[in-house]
Amino acid sequence: MTEQNAIAGYLKYTGNKNLDIKAALIDCDGVLFDSMKNHTRAWVKLMQKNGIKCTRDEFYMYEGMTGVEIIKKKFKEGAGKQITDDEAIALYGVKGRYFKEAGETPVMPGATAMLEALRDADIERILVSGSMQPSILDRIDQDFPGLMSEKRVTGHDVRRGKPSPEPYLKGALKAEAKPNQCIVIENAPLGVQAGHAAGCFTIGVTTGPIPEKDLYKAGADIVYPSMEALAQGLPALIAAFKQTQA
Repeated sequence: MTEQNAIAGYLKYTGNKNLDIKAALIDCDGVLFDSMKNHTRAWVKLMQKNGIKCTRDEFYMYEGMTGVEIIKKKFKEGAGKQITDDEAIALYGVKGRYFKEAGETPVMPGATAMLEALRDADIERILVSGSMQPSILDRIDQDFPGLMSEKRVTGHDVRRGKPSPEPYLKGALKAEAKPNQCIVIENAPLGVQAGHAAGCFTIGVTTGPIPEKDLYKAGADIVYPSMEALAQGLPALIAAFKQTQA
């Protein structure tokens, strides 16, 4: 899909007349960091320790939900247990330890170039993540110095994680922008659903095993095959946004 077709489709179904983009609302795991392999390993280890059957691939589909939501879901479905918030938080701490033990995750190739392209276009970059994992969140400033806003929305800030639009609506509020003045950058169907439901122009990126068609099905306006491809394509996409204001 071309940038012009994606934008025309978005304007048609939203009823907006133009795209005056002020902010990019950016997911963390699978977008800024190539961390999902370690997350899925940690999730499987936690579930197996508690006698709950699962596969690594299913946790790619849960990406974007808060850790508490994932734990409650899996314990209910896999063990018939109703887990309290306090119990889920404690279990999430164990999962966090397993994640840290898996080793440091690398920056996603293309992520820095993507952020630089947004900075050069004077588009604010705000983190919107369901994660509450300090080992990842604390690395934002270290690995992307000067490239991300201090404004953030994490799993600590929302009552409902993705696919609820709440995280991205809060991100737009932090940007002091309307949802239709924000783009969302996501790699997971639940995150794409959240961005779409919030009313943002939603960009999907296939950085894991989830195919392009599933991101379009979830509501992505345009999908890129990698973060490098998104970084290379952003100048043309941003130029196409500006053309709608002519």
